[in-house]
Order: sequence, then structure tokens, then C-alpha cells
Amino acid sequence: MENKQTLLFVRHGQTSWNVEHRLPGRLPGIPLTDQGRQQVARLADALSVLPISAIISSPLERARDTAEILAQAWGLEVWLEPDLMDTDVGHWAGERYDELFKKDPAWKAFVQDPTVAPAPDIETFPQVQQRAVAAVERWRQRSEAGAWPLFVAHADVIKLLLAHYSGLPPVRAPLLGIDNASVSIVELEGELPPRLVAVGWTPRPGWLRPPGAHASAPSPAASPVAASPGAGEQPGEKGTIEGEA
Repeated sequence: MENKQTLLFVRHGQTSWNVEHRLPGRLPGIPLTDQGRQQVARLADALSVLPISAIISSPLERARDTAEILAQAWGLEVWLEPDLMDTDVGHWAGERYDELFKKDPAWKAFVQDPTVAPAPDIETFPQVQQRAVAAVERWRQRSEAGAWPLFVAHADVIKLLLAHYSGLPPVRAPLLGIDNASVSIVELEGELPPRLVAVGWTPRPGWLRPPGAHASAPSPAASPVAASPGAGEQPGEKGTIEGEA
């Protein structure tokens, strides 16, 4: 393992489920939209000055598609890592967020405290964080990762990784905003504390618009721990265990 490593965490580009405000969980067959591919291409162009050494991705289609677009910028292959997959939301997968808030008290409770599973098929934030951190640390030890590994994952997975490296409790991870096709960067060197270089950076942030204007590209949504449903969300996305699907 390199003495100093710069870890890049990239969220996948926009999907139609972001626009439709649906909770995907681990359902298959959710590709990027044309706009999502454009978002990723812009990010790849912006990051092309960096010496990315490896690309490791969640195997879910939206993340894998994102990773493949990024990989073209450096001529790298994409390594798949199941432990970077989206949160397992069990029987809620496929539901619309607004409908869940209307009809399901268990969902509302989970939004307020995602550290407690309301049903056996629901993965909690600590469980997601444990597997995601373990995956990143495994890859850090592999020679293929190099000094600049890039990990493609999902919003809440990235939030929980950043929470781990910054010492933020998992229940507070939703405070971090992670746009579609954004990059977050953590520097690790020896015994020094981790350094957060960037959180949710994108060449064209969805929040950068006049107040009241409708954004054409989705931005970070409210994640489970929110003062109220939809707090802090942007057009095209709703609050969820994965934050932004």
C-alpha cells in the first residue's frame, strides 16, 4: 500500500428513477439517462488532470455505467466491488418517496433514525458503513489500487464513507450533500488524520442557481435523517435511505 493515498468517491450520474422520485435500492435495470451520461463525461474531463490509478465500482448498473465512462479517460479497466452496492431497502425498493411518507409510518421512523431497522429486510446505516469501509480498506491494501484509486458508488454509501474518515457519527451522515456525478476526496497519509479535500464537488452543481429557479439537473436530496421530508432536496430527487438513489 502507498504511504500516501488519495481516495476519490464518485456518485453515479442521473437515472430516470432520480427524476421519478423512486427508491431503487438494489433493483437491477436502472441505467443512466442521457443527461446522467453527460454529467459523468463532464466530471471525467474535469478529473482527467489527476493520475487515477484504479477504478472500483458498485456492480449496480447505474454505478457500473458511470465507472465505464470514467475509465475511458485513463484507459483503465473497471473492478467491481459488491460491498459498494446501494443500501438494501428490502420491500421498499421501487416505491415513490412521497407515497411512502403518506402511507408508511415505518418509513417515517426510518427517515428519522436510519440506525434502527424497522424490518428484517432493511439495512441500517451502520451496516452499510461497515461493509463499505471494509471494502475500501481492502482495496487500499491491494497493489492494483495504487495511490489514486477512484470508487464509484451511491449517495448514502459515499456519505457514510466520508463520515467514517471524518469522525462523523453515521446518524449525521445525511448532513453531507452528494450530487449526481460528483466527487468527494479524502487524503490518507501514514499516521496523520484523514484530510477531506472535497465533498460532493461537481463541475456544474445543481444548487448553483438563482433562488426559486428550477434546476434541470438533479442535486443532492435529503437523506433519511432530516428535520422534515424533503428538507434540503433539489428538483429531481427525494429523501431516501440512499439519499438520492
